[in-house]
Amino acid sequence: MRRNLYNTRLFMAMLFILLVIAIGITGYHFIEGYQFVDALYMTMITISTVGFREVQPLSAGGKIFTVFLVMISLGTVAYAVTVVSTHFVEAQMRYFLKGTRERKISKRMKNHVIICGFGRNGLQSARELSLRSEPCVIIDKNQDISEQLKEMENVSVIIGDATEDEVLIRAGIKNASALITTLPIDADNLYITLTSRFMNPELKIISRASSEASERKLQMAGVDSVVMPEKVGGSHMARLVARPDVVEFLEHLSYKGENPTNIEEINCDDLPENMEAKTIYEIGIRRETGANIIGYKAPDGSYILNPSPDSKVIPGSKIFVLGTKEQIDAMKSILKKG
Repeated sequence: MRRNLYNTRLFMAMLFILLVIAIGITGYHFIEGYQFVDALYMTMITISTVGFREVQPLSAGGKIFTVFLVMISLGTVAYAVTVVSTHFVEAQMRYFLKGTRERKISKRMKNHVIICGFGRNGLQSARELSLRSEPCVIIDKNQDISEQLKEMENVSVIIGDATEDEVLIRAGIKNASALITTLPIDADNLYITLTSRFMNPELKIISRASSEASERKLQMAGVDSVVMPEKVGGSHMARLVARPDVVEFLEHLSYKGENPTNIEEINCDDLPENMEAKTIYEIGIRRETGANIIGYKAPDGSYILNPSPDSKVIPGSKIFVLGTKEQIDAMKSILKKG
């Protein structure tokens, strides 16, 4: 957007200069009877104010026209110089501020999500993370994506190629909790996966894939979850036909709206001692917060839907909670403080 504005201003400045030159050539031709080359010469030395000798002494009308030409040319040239100089000053300031911002990202941000690529999938991922107040860093080559991020909170941008190690380091890959790579070329996603996994072995990686063959390769490279947009889209449309009300209900569970409800997963690794091995009933989550535990994942990876009140919450397990943001935050507070 900013580049388009600069191009428009520069085009207008050049158009004004050409218009002044055309006015000068036309004026000297009709007032003084100059041929094209002489009229162009007089126009250029007048606009540039270099002070060369006239082709021939000017008449009174020619002198008045020259004064008029000097006045309009000074304003036009000044505008053109301002446009060009402003662009270079802004470019230097943006470069300086970008470097400062990126240094802050790599040093200060922790447990954030890195999104590689800001196409349709990257944009949707950033929106969802912003709604959940999850800090994220977007890496993209396009310098004009900032306009699309104005309404999003906790979102930073790194302009660069996500396949380059230096760019990933600037995005804070070593301190990130997750990485989403949505580039259209599967080979690029594979390379980013290998590099990111080497830099941060604990990183959760989600990748886009365009084929089942690429899906298998990405999984072998260490991707935790592979998403094929066409496959997901087709399945979603089929569910809209088979179970439309279920789909509508699940879409209702989001962070949007005045009183949003969602499903949240809570890791139980850092439970206080007085909470370890307590049952769901003893913790009193429903009673204290109003949130509902709808699922449980045991340390061995097995899932229990709608767990009984006697299920024990132990380190290494996860619980899946249905509730509003306030209810879920209250539940997290109980599990953290005991």
